[in-house]
Amino acid sequence: MHVQTTNIRDVLILTPNVFIDDRGSFFESFNQKVFNDILLKYDNCMQNVTFVQDNHSTSKKQVLRGLHYQVQKPQAKLVRVVKGSALDVVVDMRKHSPTLGKHIAVELSSQNQKQLWIPSGFAHGFLALSTEVEFLYKTTDYRYGEFERTLLWNDKDININWGIVNPILSDKDKVGIPFKQVIKEI
Repeated sequence: MHVQTTNIRDVLILTPNVFIDDRGSFFESFNQKVFNDILLKYDNCMQNVTFVQDNHSTSKKQVLRGLHYQVQKPQAKLVRVVKGSALDVVVDMRKHSPTLGKHIAVELSSQNQKQLWIPSGFAHGFLALSTEVEFLYKTTDYRYGEFERTLLWNDKDININWGIVNPILSDKDKVGIPFKQVIKEI
């Protein structure tokens, strides 16, 4: 497993070793021991992670999902794309973080096999770049609708370059909360 750090502490890009031959390919997409060893080395917040839920979403091109987070019982996530490609974005929502309000964007695809480790305390969303996208999430806590919030996807203070002006949004994502209001609540 190749580990790439990002400019936001504790957010990691993981790329598995892929074995390719004339029959196709094989790679280990998740190994608990390897993953915990990576966190022990690179993540200052978490050492041993237990995933409690797997999610699988499908999206068509130009669908933007997010930016979602939970104000209580925050979820850490390990995410990847198994079909197509997506621009994956995380925003640091950790109250005392030196990178509060900063974001990173990474293209995840079935071709590059990259995975993104998102610690607790981040808003998360993605934009479907290909005709069809299948997106997988492993989460460290369950979804609690009463604690779920949406950060405004096009907030000027966050300034994410999604590369699109009019994405396809859910009703919930259309009325996300501006960052200046969010930081008053965290």
